Amino acid sequence: MIGLIIIGDEILSGRRQDKHLVKAIELLSERGMALSWARYVGDDPDRITAELSAALASGDVVFSFGGIGATPDDHTRACAGRAAGVELALHPQAKELILGRCQAIAREEGVEFDPAAADTLRRLEMGVIPVGADIIPNPYNQIPGFSLAGRVHFLPGFPVMAWPMMAWVLDHWHAALHGQGRLEERSVIVQGAMESHLTPLMLEIEARYAPVKVFSLPSVDHPELGRHIDLGVKGAANEVEHAFAALIEGLNKIGARIRTK
Repeated sequence: MIGLIIIGDEILSGRRQDKHLVKAIELLSERGMALSWARYVGDDPDRITAELSAALASGDVVFSFGGIGATPDDHTRACAGRAAGVELALHPQAKELILGRCQAIAREEGVEFDPAAADTLRRLEMGVIPVGADIIPNPYNQIPGFSLAGRVHFLPGFPVMAWPMMAWVLDHWHAALHGQGRLEERSVIVQGAMESHLTPLMLEIEARYAPVKVFSLPSVDHPELGRHIDLGVKGAANEVEHAFAALIEGLNKIGARIRTK
């Protein structure tokens, strides 16, 4: 399974709207993969550590967004170390990349590069990550993310950095998973129906055609259709066809008013 952990008080307070969830679903879908779960966590070290511990123990591929900077509210690097039970240390490759970025900034500003400058030392803090972690390249500013256990990946909160980094991880480290989450959906509109009346049929279809899943998306105030349910099935293409035919047959037997899309 594939999961997301999105970190930051600003998301929970509403000061910023999360954009990672929708984009992550898009990046996964482009590769025939699907998201299994997502969690939002504030800047609470204990809660972050608990979520990361669960992620490491789960066996899932997990992307964690946010909190890997070097400001007082950035706790993710330390929490990742606690969750993995390892110390933090300046990663040699991260150090090289960050110093290269600092030198580039100095050239842009027309000043002499000072490796002992306060700004340089603060930036190097972002390379202090759990021992044994692997580096995730950052094409935007070269300050990397990192991965633990080959499947729990830590990315910045900035979309302009995080999204290409996630794409890189999916293509370079998880290419074998491409296509494994590709599902087909088929559905119809059932007008004037209530979910309780359709539940027996839904349970029957899931029991007969497992692992196909039935989904029900009700609406009570649609301007054109009024009360209706978007009722359908999803699963592997060869399984969905038979399950959908059985769904239509069952709806006809109970006299449901069906409208195809």
